[in-house]
Amino acid sequence: MRPVPRQQFEELVADALDEVPAELMELLDNVVVLVEDRNPEEPDLLGLYEGHALTERGWHYGGDLPDRIMIYREAICDICQTEDDVVEEVLITVVHEIAHHFGIDDDRLHELGWS
Repeated sequence: MRPVPRQQFEELVADALDEVPAELMELLDNVVVLVEDRNPEEPDLLGLYEGHALTERGWHYGGDLPDRIMIYREAICDICQTEDDVVEEVLITVVHEIAHHFGIDDDRLHELGWS
């Protein structure tokens, strides 16, 4: 499928963030969610969490730049057949990367059905 226009894709990411329960969103700490076209090092990567998971932060954590959740527009569109598929994959990817912020690894996400 051709990539969804950037503005529309950013709206899908915002909609996905709205789907995350408010009590979890309130626990996000020092995190920014960004849309990029692709990861230059891994072009097929759908999303990436960069930072320090809440479970890894100790007394020394402070004054750090925000953690980043990157959602890769073109990579997601590459694996989708329809716009409905894009909506679903954006939600899955956003939830997946937020879970990393809470210290949940890929194996556990797979067990929970969020791979």
